[in-house]
Amino acid sequence: MKKKELKKLVKNLPDKPGVMARDRYFNSAVLIPIVKIKDEYYLIFQKRAAHIRQGGDICFPGGRKEENDKSFKDTALRETYEELGIRKKDIKILGQLDTYVAPIGALVESFVARVKKRAIKNMVIDKNEVEDILIIPLDFFKKNPPIEYNLKYQVHPYTIDDDGNKEILFPVEELGLPEAYHKPWGHRRHKVWVYDYKGDIIWGLTAVILNDLIKKIV
Repeated sequence: MKKKELKKLVKNLPDKPGVMARDRYFNSAVLIPIVKIKDEYYLIFQKRAAHIRQGGDICFPGGRKEENDKSFKDTALRETYEELGIRKKDIKILGQLDTYVAPIGALVESFVARVKKRAIKNMVIDKNEVEDILIIPLDFFKKNPPIEYNLKYQVHPYTIDDDGNKEILFPVEELGLPEAYHKPWGHRRHKVWVYDYKGDIIWGLTAVILNDLIKKIV
C-alpha cells in the first residue's frame, strides 16, 4: 500500500462508527408509543394479522425502511400511520434506543415517542396487517420482569431437502477448511425474554426492545 492510499484510508474512516455491512441485513424501524391516560402511562402494542409473516405476534408498529424514507425515524412514523392510522402531528419523538442486531439477520432502530390521547380514539387499524391493539400499563413491565429462556443457534453448512437429498450451502470440504466446520457448528446460546400479560405473550425482538426500555426507567 502506498502512502497516498494510507492517507485515503484514514480520511475515509468514519467519525462516528455505525453498523458494518448494514446492507446485508433487513433494515427496519419501530415506534415505541407511550400514551398518558388518567395520570398513568401506557404502551401501545399491536397484534399482527394471522395471515401475514409472524402472524399473531405482539409487537410495536414498524417495518422495513423503504427507499423513499429519508431516515429511520421517517420509517417508524410512516409505518405507524399505515398500520394504526396515527398521524405524525400526534406523535412526539422523545429519543432513540441503541440499534438492535437481531440473530435472524435484522437491524432494528427503535424510537421512543409520546402519542396524544386523542390519537388513540381516532386510530384506523389496517386489518390486512393488524388484528388487534393492546394498551398495557408501563408499570406492569416495571413490576413484572420477563421470564428468561435460552435458545441454541447453529451454523449449518448444508441442508437436507424433503426428498432426503443433501444440499451444500457452504463447500467446507472443497475449500479445505478444518473438519470442525464439516458439520453444524456454533452452539451459541441466545437469551429469549418472555412477558405474559393476562395470557398475551410478548417475546422475540419486541421483548428485547422492551427490556432495554424498562432498564432505563428502573
